[in-house]
Amino acid sequence: MTVLRLIYAAALDLRTDEAYYWTWSKENVLSFLDHPPMIAWFIRFGTAIFGDTNLGARFAGILAMLVTQLLLADIVRRVTHDFRAVVLALLLPEAALYYGLLMAKVAPDIAMIPFAVAMLWSLVRLTQSGEPRWWLAAGLFGGLALLSKFTAIMLLPAVVAFILVPSWRWRWLSSPYPYLAVVIAILVFSPVLIWNFQHDWASFRFQSVRATADHPFSLRTLGEFFALQLGLVGFVVLPVVLSGITLTAWRGYRTGEPVAILLSTAVIVPFFYFLWKSLTLRVGDTWPMFLWPAGFAATAINIAMLPREGWPKWMIRATISWARIAVISGIAFVICVFVYYVATPFNFIGRTDPIGGEAGYEQLAARVEDQLQKQGASWIATTDYRTYAMLRWFFNGRVSVVQLNERGRFQGFRDPGMDRIRDHAGIYVVRELDSQMPFLDAAGAVRQPLERVERVWRGMVMDSFLLEKLTGYTPELAPPPDSPLFRWRVLAILLAPDATCTFSPCGRRWQPKAAG
Repeated sequence: MTVLRLIYAAALDLRTDEAYYWTWSKENVLSFLDHPPMIAWFIRFGTAIFGDTNLGARFAGILAMLVTQLLLADIVRRVTHDFRAVVLALLLPEAALYYGLLMAKVAPDIAMIPFAVAMLWSLVRLTQSGEPRWWLAAGLFGGLALLSKFTAIMLLPAVVAFILVPSWRWRWLSSPYPYLAVVIAILVFSPVLIWNFQHDWASFRFQSVRATADHPFSLRTLGEFFALQLGLVGFVVLPVVLSGITLTAWRGYRTGEPVAILLSTAVIVPFFYFLWKSLTLRVGDTWPMFLWPAGFAATAINIAMLPREGWPKWMIRATISWARIAVISGIAFVICVFVYYVATPFNFIGRTDPIGGEAGYEQLAARVEDQLQKQGASWIATTDYRTYAMLRWFFNGRVSVVQLNERGRFQGFRDPGMDRIRDHAGIYVVRELDSQMPFLDAAGAVRQPLERVERVWRGMVMDSFLLEKLTGYTPELAPPPDSPLFRWRVLAILLAPDATCTFSPCGRRWQPKAAG
């Protein structure tokens, strides 16, 4: 399965967000607007070995999967001393599409997952040894998880329950070690705190707007949430894991068993939070993925515990049978998806295909390079971070690529080469649906239409772009925070009191219809 992930990582072009994170790896800043910096460091590690290739950008995610599996196996081994349960803990992630294949996809989640599991592993070691210094390891790994993605904070209720529910509560409440663990976590997380202090707490404001924005109740987003979990975790794996978590929570809170409390709460609290948010908001496909590894460990432990606790034989046989079905059917599904994307020319899903929907940018890059030569242009302008990221990936420093708006995303980034931009013509690349950009006209820029380029994947048009020659304009790389060119789009629109907004026809972002 690791070989499949390596082939998948090397064969498929980067998606837009992956290329966006790759651009971060080329910058020397403490943190970023969208996320903490760990994913950039992961990518830099892989590209230092394999260069700026698909495999190089994704290599750290493949290692993260292996580390996660080994930690899960050791958790289960230490709790159960049952070889079959250890094997199940290793195979359940392989049977889930996200972990079995898509951990090769670059995202902050793949950086957070091994550190989050390492924190749980440290607390399991603490339970077994009674050695309080394991709190310090837990603090270190918890800080690294936060340095990967903010949602790691959702594991805090599990740690609190781990301290307070078992009978040892007064021992740890009166011990300095849990508090030292918090200090260590904050120190590890300090690059994000320092960057945000220097930039008016931009990351926290960005994420808080996304988390607290008011949306109407929607059964559609609730259905999408369950559909995504079934698809990414597994149509059989997900029910098996949920049942294992339920029994683990019942066992833990009934008897005060620390590991059962820790693992079950690490799944239950984040899961119900995302379930609640899905009633009004589309939950991203990767957002809940950090919680399921704890569920895999809980499921494997539960199967080993059922015979020891005297459960009915029919229930034990049924549980083992469903676990086998989950592993076999899940791995078969993962292999089928791998074959579909790597070895077939078909497009069964159409424009909504999650991979094909962001493929085909090499066609756009080729047409842009041709126009650069024809027009004597020396730089590329965009107004969309996805297009910016993909063009920067394909040109890889040979040509300056600048996103003209949303400059808040690029605080602290190095000079893209203003000597090649100022007083020189550029090629403006814009999605056809987003081609109306009044700020360019207001700035006196001259836009000369050149051609229309379609982005095609397996014979289907996925998107279309307009290429224009841009003259008489020099981008402002560091506009003031109150400038429309600085604001990141989601915050600017959600906070605009006088704006009437609607979904664009492509359904992928909000478009303001009025000033603001």
